[in-house]
Amino acid sequence: MLQGFSTFTIMNSKQPILECVPNFSEGRDEKKINAIADAIRSVKGSHLLHIDTSPSANRTVMTFAGAPEAVTEAAYIGIKKAAEVIDMSEHAGVHPRIGATDVCPLVPLAGLNIEDTNKWANILGKRVGAELQIPVYLYEYSALKDHRRALPDIRKGQYEGFAEKIKLPDWLPDYGPAIFNMQTGATVIGARNILVAFNISLNTRDVDKAIYIAEHIRERGYIVEENGKRRKLPGLLSKVRAIGWYMEDYETAQVSMNLLDYRVSSPLKVWETCNALAAEVNTSLLGCEVIGLIPLECMVEAGAYAYLKEQEEVPKDEEMIVHTGIDYLGFRNVKSFEAREKILEYALTDAGLLE
Repeated sequence: MLQGFSTFTIMNSKQPILECVPNFSEGRDEKKINAIADAIRSVKGSHLLHIDTSPSANRTVMTFAGAPEAVTEAAYIGIKKAAEVIDMSEHAGVHPRIGATDVCPLVPLAGLNIEDTNKWANILGKRVGAELQIPVYLYEYSALKDHRRALPDIRKGQYEGFAEKIKLPDWLPDYGPAIFNMQTGATVIGARNILVAFNISLNTRDVDKAIYIAEHIRERGYIVEENGKRRKLPGLLSKVRAIGWYMEDYETAQVSMNLLDYRVSSPLKVWETCNALAAEVNTSLLGCEVIGLIPLECMVEAGAYAYLKEQEEVPKDEEMIVHTGIDYLGFRNVKSFEAREKILEYALTDAGLLE
């Protein structure tokens, strides 16, 4: 078993289900986005579940799932099409990125473990490097070196700094040429567990307040200076990565987070913690969004908490609990949120992958 692995396989299925959630560095040109989506859809046995686009981030996240062979093929086809239609030398956006397909995670959902998923990640990475001549870095459970396990560490320096970074001995790619391709950039591929990409919009345009909350909530913490000396303090929540930025799409400052283990730091726990931190800087939470899909368990937890907070009995009806959770976390305050489209288990069921 790979080091640090804990199972997230929570779904019953008669067939193995692999999920892929590639992040493409294009969020403004519909023709390019549709071309990538159509390429992914062209692979039989892989089901495109959701497309999440942000013009301000200039980024699109696509979620698809199905049989491992089909999903891995669809991932390759998607990366290939992105390399054809996206020119990174012209790209600009608020989200950190190093390539046209910035990151392409593979996630085991049913009938697979992380070792199985790691094999598929290496098959994909090797093919992308060899056939597309794109430098590939393995991350998370696929990482061959500890300093390349966390995505922010690989992305450090971003696209603009990678032409020099790739020349360093510690940053030679795992697959593909050790030459930076200015059009495609580099790609990060790896096996990981379910991640919740969770963004909270603040009732302010002040980015400094978003940065304050992000620094204090994230596991890596922040730096303080005392008596001329710098000291690092840990953040409040484990398994959380966070940055603060201004999101033009909603005209608000936003705390953008990756919840690496939603069972340790759930959206509810993060929401409550951010609410307390927001009060420290004289602002409040406006609402939230999830990029991609969110596990049903997260919505049930939030909904049940909302009932208990009001000293009300939690209903037995799952739909009622879910919709209460949606309201409590403010999912409809900044953009639309349709439960059948945004909750992972519902999307898989509607695609015929779960009974």
